Amino acid sequence: MPSLRLSRPAGFWSVALLLVLVLAASGVPSPLYRVYQERFGFSSGVLTLIFGVYAFALLLALLIVGELSDHVGRRPVLAGALLVQAAAMVLFLAADGVGWLVAARVVQGLATGALTGAMGAALLDLQRPDKPLGPLVNSASPGFGLSAGAVAAGLLVEYVARPTDWVFGVLAAAFVLAAAAILVFLPESSPRRAGALRSLRPRVHVPVSQRPAFLVVLPCLLATWALGGLYASLGPSLVASVFGVDDHLVGSLLILALNGTGLVGSLGMRGVAPTRAMVSGGLIFVVGIAGTILALATVSTGLFFAAAVVSGFGFGAAFLGAMATVTEGVAPGERAGLLSAVFTASYLGFCLPAIAAGTAATSFGLARTAEVYGGVVMVLALSAVAGLLLRRKPAVTRSSPAPARCPKAEAEAVA
Repeated sequence: MPSLRLSRPAGFWSVALLLVLVLAASGVPSPLYRVYQERFGFSSGVLTLIFGVYAFALLLALLIVGELSDHVGRRPVLAGALLVQAAAMVLFLAADGVGWLVAARVVQGLATGALTGAMGAALLDLQRPDKPLGPLVNSASPGFGLSAGAVAAGLLVEYVARPTDWVFGVLAAAFVLAAAAILVFLPESSPRRAGALRSLRPRVHVPVSQRPAFLVVLPCLLATWALGGLYASLGPSLVASVFGVDDHLVGSLLILALNGTGLVGSLGMRGVAPTRAMVSGGLIFVVGIAGTILALATVSTGLFFAAAVVSGFGFGAAFLGAMATVTEGVAPGERAGLLSAVFTASYLGFCLPAIAAGTAATSFGLARTAEVYGGVVMVLALSAVAGLLLRRKPAVTRSSPAPARCPKAEAEAVA
């Protein structure tokens, strides 16, 4: 009887599509926050709390089960986490208050955290050695998935009755089917290793060989993801309250402008050396943030969206360079742990500043808070670029040491 397992290339693209679906589901609530805010009557601070608990739950899952698939295999972790995703969608369906929303986002965060490291590692396992697309897909998927989910939800809110029922019902069914397909069709790409229980001890594990690269990319991760967190949590509210555009679809298009062009940035910088991609992307990112601050100060909607496009391109380019740098040469049995560490740092930058911004907005207003937030992120991005350039400069300017002399050999040669 022929095997039902997919080939490795087909398995690679299947995992890539599932990763986009998972990230799209995590982007769906962004344009719905305003719907829930109007329905349940909570403040911007509570809104960013609901946003933040998702990221904290995701971080908790990364710390606890981030390395598990390195020990028990990719398939059981992926299938189990997809079923937990389905449970989160059911909780969203049943939500009738803030408590239900918090519970749904916590469960979704746990599932997404478990999937992030395992899916990223599976992509590295299944990629073709002659065409290593794993880093590209890992860096491009967040922008594409988040923006696709946000735009789809925005369309449903504007044009479909009972949009939350449609979006979460369809996603719940899709995740159940995906879990079954993983178990039946996906080839196992990682052998079992001892130490599964020990790997559940919460920690951030960066292999010794990858630590220098991880420290190089860390400021870049924090700077870029901090802006993504602001847009995902408060972006639609900024469009409505600062620019006076009270349209849920337009609010979701802002997320597309940032995250969708992140995909373009990743693809556009695919053939560029990783460090150059990080530096170029970081500088483009800074230009975009400067445009964002100017747009808020002048209340220019067009400039605000244009700046989001520029920032998104820089985000994608810089994140691609960071992923390619930190994953180069990592051993197969350490891939999930390393990617979990990368995304732990990224999601800390994603959620903590956004929660602080939501709290500050209740006292200082959304516009002023966003301006200050942009300035801080700009400084962080510039410091990341400066650190990369300073680290690269000694390697370029340092002259090679003169070869050691051996007097005895020289004397024999003369003789």
